[in-house]
Amino acid sequence: MNKYSIITIIAIIVIIMPFAYSGWNIFAVQQLEYRWDSPGMFSFFTLSNHGKMEFCNAMPFWTNVQKFEISAFYDEIHLGSFVVNPFTASPYASAIQEGSFISDDLPSAQHIFMVMDFQFDGGDIRLDPSKMVVLVKIDTPIIGIIPYSSTNQMSGVALDGIMHSDDLSCN
Repeated sequence: MNKYSIITIIAIIVIIMPFAYSGWNIFAVQQLEYRWDSPGMFSFFTLSNHGKMEFCNAMPFWTNVQKFEISAFYDEIHLGSFVVNPFTASPYASAIQEGSFISDDLPSAQHIFMVMDFQFDGGDIRLDPSKMVVLVKIDTPIIGIIPYSSTNQMSGVALDGIMHSDDLSCN
């Protein structure tokens, strides 16, 4: 092999590596597992008062998360969002990250959350739980600068189950 072929192969590898890493990072973000830091202590009301979440990266490489956001809606009205700022998850490890809740009308959001928590714990039904929708959005950069978002829509009951999960793949 001559030196120009070697230089070309090295240049191709250097150009492809950031794109391959970004593609792998997108895949890893979609596989990221999460739950409330204290699974038995989760409630939507607790979520509205800030708190910590545990993230599990079950992939064999570091995963970059630019932003993790849980947006809660009731009857198509945005109650607020729980946001975790940028972090990097180590391979095959879990990490605990601090988050904060942002709402335009915090008292109304907390009232609806308390009613939902009561219902999810077996109390009387006062509000229709099927009207509570949650969007989980994870942002990650492609090549470090191009934003990419993965959004998952679920019911409030489904998120409650995820946040109460006992085990993650990393444990």
